[in-house]
Order: sequence, then C-alpha cells, then structure tokens
Amino acid sequence: MPLPEEFHDLARKVNNWGRWGEDDERGTLNLITPEVVQRAAACVRHGRTFSLAIPLSVDGPQTGAIPGRSNPVRTMLTVNEPFTGDESEVAFSDDVVFMGLQAATHWDSLGHVSYDGRMYNGHPTSSVSEQGAAHLGIDRVGPLVSRGVLLDVARSKGVARLEGGYGITRAYARSKLANVLFTTELARRLAGTGVTANCLHPGVVATNIWSHAPGYVRFVLPVAKLFMLSAEKGADTIVYLAANPEIEGLTGGYYERNRKVTPSPLAGDHAIPKRLWDRSAALVGLPL
Repeated sequence: MPLPEEFHDLARKVNNWGRWGEDDERGTLNLITPEVVQRAAACVRHGRTFSLAIPLSVDGPQTGAIPGRSNPVRTMLTVNEPFTGDESEVAFSDDVVFMGLQAATHWDSLGHVSYDGRMYNGHPTSSVSEQGAAHLGIDRVGPLVSRGVLLDVARSKGVARLEGGYGITRAYARSKLANVLFTTELARRLAGTGVTANCLHPGVVATNIWSHAPGYVRFVLPVAKLFMLSAEKGADTIVYLAANPEIEGLTGGYYERNRKVTPSPLAGDHAIPKRLWDRSAALVGLPL
C-alpha cells in the first residue's frame, strides 16, 4: 500500500539531516543538553518512585500481530545448585529468558527504520546487516537523563486502573464503558434462562472504520496499520465466545485475547449498569 503524498510532504518538513553535523547519529536527542538535564532534575519535589512495568510472559504483551515477535520464555538453568558440591555450603539458582528485543516497551534506535532507501542523516540501509547496525545503533544514544510527563488518567476517572483498551478520548471511552455496563445488566436480566451475554475488546484492528477517523489520524494510518491486527485476528475472541464449548454457561464477562479479564470497577457496581439500562430504555421508549 503506497504512502499518501501528505506523508512525503511531512517527511520533508521535519527532516533534521545535517542539523547536528554530517556525522551525527543521535538525532533529536541532541536537544537534551546538560542544561535540560539540570532543569529536569530540579523538577523533583518528593522523590517518590513507581513502576511503569508490565507483566512479561508467554501470554503477553505481544498479540501476534507482527510475525516473529514472540513473547518472553523463562527457563531455570539451576535450582539451589551447590557451588562447591557441598550442599551445606553456598548454593545458587539461575535462569535465562528468551525474548525478542521488540517484546515490550523499549527504545528504538535510529537504525530501526529507513525511508526512501536511507536512514537518518543519509546512512544507507546497508548499514544494518545480520551482524547488527554499523551506524545508528542504540549504543550511539549514550547516557540519557531527562523527564517525562505522566498523565494519571485513571485517577482523574476516580478508579485505581483502567480496563484494557480503554479509550482516552472522553466520548469514545464512555461509549466503550457503556458496552461493558449494558452487557453486565443484560447478563443479570437473562440469568436462569440459559442465554448468556459477554463482551470483549478485539484489539486495534485494521478495518475500514479508520476511514471515519479525524484527519490527523488518517494522516498516519498507512504506518499505524502495519502494527494493527488483521480483521481475521480481530475476530478471534468473537469466535471464541460464540463457538467455544468451554464458555457455555459463563455470562457477564469481559474478554481479551480469549481470556476473561477484569473490566472497569464501575461494571461491578450493580446499580450503575441498571441505571444506564433504565435511562437508555426510557430515552427510546422501551419498557423497563
């Protein structure tokens, strides 16, 4: 699929080649000067720390959207192995992890992507081979300290955490939450009838729905779709809920990647789904 002309226009506008010299391999990281680092450090007020880590396992975080990017696999090499052979002395345990470097959150070097046959600052794509990157590797970054701005969206919503796939845009997020709440209430109303109701998050799927996205979103779609699920992959959880015998009798659940997950805490408050149902029914003239 060819890139739109708007993409090429943007590439020309934001080109930084030569800005920091012909030999530069760090790009815009050059903007993080010692003065910038000093200002960032001065922003610390309380010194509290918290983790941004996500679980790594054979079940995630990779979804299978990109072939070859496998999830981490951990294997024990030794368990309480005596160092000298004497069990009464020092013993140690050791393990190993096999994983793709793209398995989770990471830094991409400038050698990760090329455009029009060249990489940053005009380096040829041949700079990257099976031996690695001769230029623009992550090693060129060097020591890096700066600051980031984290928006606590969950706290602003009055919850401890957001459900998977929660849309940050307010209207979209509310519509997705309404889907979960309606399912919760429908399952309650159908209890004992033999009919079940579940809902799901299919993932970010490359369908024609994106043709209705705002202009700024459509602008980057040709690249973004490379990282989205195909329509077939997006349907996996739908088919799983509709046809898998092990789901029979289970109702009121929220699923991702063929697994039941915990939705927004609001879905667990039985009064809220009922109130949404009753209000919606009244708006369209249906009996409560």
